[in-house]
Amino acid sequence: MKSISMSKPKKQKQTMAERSNTLRAGVLGSNDGILTVVGVLFSVAVATTNQFTIFIAGLSDLIACAFSMASGEYASVSSQKDTEKAVVEKERVLLKQDFQSELDAVANYYIDRGVTSATSYDIANELMKKDALGTVIRVKYDLELGHYMSPWNAAFSSLVAASAGGIFPLAAMSLLPVSLQWQGTILAVIASVALTGYLSAKLGDGLVKVAIYRNIIVGIITMIIHYSVGILLK
Repeated sequence: MKSISMSKPKKQKQTMAERSNTLRAGVLGSNDGILTVVGVLFSVAVATTNQFTIFIAGLSDLIACAFSMASGEYASVSSQKDTEKAVVEKERVLLKQDFQSELDAVANYYIDRGVTSATSYDIANELMKKDALGTVIRVKYDLELGHYMSPWNAAFSSLVAASAGGIFPLAAMSLLPVSLQWQGTILAVIASVALTGYLSAKLGDGLVKVAIYRNIIVGIITMIIHYSVGILLK
């Protein structure tokens, strides 16, 4: 009977994927905070000139958006974490019931990458002796044993970022002189969504210019739609 190493790993530092997921939640939360707050501000500001009413409406939406984004991220990442844990448990059982198939899967991983069959099985045997479970889930699912996406990190990142993002249009509309509040808010939104577009492209290895232009266009459309809604309600 072969000795299979399936010991639970010690607490380790976050992987790049875990850090990227937290940053992604932050960028998306910031973008949503900007757009939802400016949407409410524009709708209300067109319908009324009462600055206090406009501020309270924007602040209320900022708080609601931040907690909504946080709860959404928590639910989404929790579901992902549960799925990853289920995969690990499934492979733990398979290692006990059908070790040879798991060994074959690891060897085939290297064969598919151009390594000879004999060498692939030598590698697979060596890896499986050291950490069978960790090797299998890394090869079959590209997961690291003991590393799961943190729903709390994602939720907190989204909460803070959505709040921070929503402050830009809220501050511009509330603090600028009445004669400049519309122009200032539009510029604040364009600048902030351009920044979130840049960050999202960098995190996702996407096209920076495309992401920035896309975010700016979406931001402008959002402002136009909510301004129009305010006009209808006036």
